[in-house]
Amino acid sequence: MANKHIAINIVLFATLMALTGISQAETILLPIAGQGNYLGEIIKPVKGQKQQQISHQFGTPIHTSTPTGTPPITRWDYPDFSVYFEGDVVIHSVLKHRRLDSQATDKR
Repeated sequence: MANKHIAINIVLFATLMALTGISQAETILLPIAGQGNYLGEIIKPVKGQKQQQISHQFGTPIHTSTPTGTPPITRWDYPDFSVYFEGDVVIHSVLKHRRLDSQATDKR
């Protein structure tokens, strides 16, 4: 009977050890909120502005895409950001990623 209890304890111990190994994982922290901080404070268009306002405030874009889809979505590219329009209204603006080593080259 004592051997039976020992065998049960060994099985329980082995099961707990196996489950502990499965539940452990490495945690990797990515500083999402800090992305783009090296670009400084770049002013970019805000939702709701019209294309005419964007042209007046930021000048001519370096590239424009043709309207795509229904409703028509257009992208205007500037050196530091891209602007997305639905019709002629801003729906989103996004900072462009720059590699830190290329930024150091640009400052020379």
